[in-house]
Amino acid sequence: MDIRAILMGLAFAFMWSSAFTSARMIVADAPPLYALSLRFLISGLIGIAIALALGQSWKLTRGQWRAVVIFGITQNALYLGLNFVAVQTLEASLAAIIASTMPLLVALFGWLILRERLRPMALAGLVAGFAGVGLIMGARMTGGVDLWGVLLCAIGVISLTVATLSVRLASGAGGNLMMIVGLQMLVGSAALIGPAMLLEVPDVNWTWQLAGAFTYTVLVPGLAATWVWFLLVGRIGAVKAATFHFLNPFFGVAVAALLLGEQLGVFDLLGVLVIMAGILAVQRARLG
Repeated sequence: MDIRAILMGLAFAFMWSSAFTSARMIVADAPPLYALSLRFLISGLIGIAIALALGQSWKLTRGQWRAVVIFGITQNALYLGLNFVAVQTLEASLAAIIASTMPLLVALFGWLILRERLRPMALAGLVAGFAGVGLIMGARMTGGVDLWGVLLCAIGVISLTVATLSVRLASGAGGNLMMIVGLQMLVGSAALIGPAMLLEVPDVNWTWQLAGAFTYTVLVPGLAATWVWFLLVGRIGAVKAATFHFLNPFFGVAVAALLLGEQLGVFDLLGVLVIMAGILAVQRARLG
């Protein structure tokens, strides 16, 4: 893992984690599913235009098309759709913490369902990671956390976990990375517009905060983070790249605290450190 890969991993972790704060800003002034569907439409069209300008092709491998469809529905529509709805009533920092358990859930599901072997360090990391989540949730429960929002975030991260297990490395080979990114966004947009029309009223409170947060979400977590992730996987492999997920809890709560003024208690900070240690232990065990 060279210095370029490290910088790419740090950039991805920050961009991915910051999406929860920008999402909370967006849903304060716009319906979540309409906003997310529009975000994916714009990001997808920009991504495809960039891909065509770079000479990339629509001719993807079978594994890449499979990844486009599965991740477009599970990651973009389900995972992000549920999170956008949840952050209407849930703090961005808590949504980011729940989402950051994805590497732990991948290891847990792989062990329980796929019968993958877990090293002692990985098992200890799982116990520590979920203990950290329990510590945070216990403290938040006393403060009146929205349980419906927590449930939506949990369903979202489980859907992303299942997708990750079903399409490992499917999109990491064969080139055309920006084309894959753009097509995934369009799949997510198409999957969300129906539920948005059925469940939401397209009332928007146009503010500078909404415009800034929406633009940032389209360009940074939407396009740049996904593109950097695929480049990172292609450079060092999915297992090593996933190690950077251990930074997501820290970046997620830090950005929410700085931009939204969300208060963090002692148990929140302690829980974040324990989760980070657990994720790092799980990923290091997979590298061994």
